Parts: sequence; structure tokens; C-alpha cells
Amino acid sequence: MQDTDELHPSIGENVQVKPTNKLLLSRADLKELGIWQSNSTLISLEQAGRFPLRIRLSGACVCWDRKEVLSWIEARKAERASWRYADAR
Repeated sequence: MQDTDELHPSIGENVQVKPTNKLLLSRADLKELGIWQSNSTLISLEQAGRFPLRIRLSGACVCWDRKEVLSWIEARKAERASWRYADAR
């Protein structure tokens, strides 16, 4: 499959995306979306309700719901409109 530049429906920006019909995202898929936090950080965020909960498929095999992750990214984008750095004047 060839990469394409298109308006991403969930994040509203032109990004290079691979056409997909995936419902679930792997750890590698999260990294492709720019979510590079460590597994332990993701677990902490999930437990605090600050990142979508993972879905356990078997043993150590986990994934995340694609729509939930893209909604989380949208929420982070909306949040930045009111968020300020501690040292901003």
C-alpha cells in the first residue's frame, strides 16, 4: 500500500497516512501516530484516565481502539488552546 497525503478525518490536518481499515492499533501504530511514551508511562496514563485503556487480546498482546486514540489526540489539540507553559508571560 502506498502512503498518501490526505486530510485526516479525526485530527483535521494534512498528514501522511497509510490507508487502513484497522479498528485496533498496536504499539507500533501508536508510534506512527507520534505517541512515543514508554509502556510504563502509558499504563500510568491509562490508570489515571488520561489515555484510552488498552484491550488485552491474549497474554502480553495488547492493542488500543483506533477511534478512542484519535479522539484522545483531538482532545490534546483542543486543550492546547487554553494551556500555557509555566514560564510563559
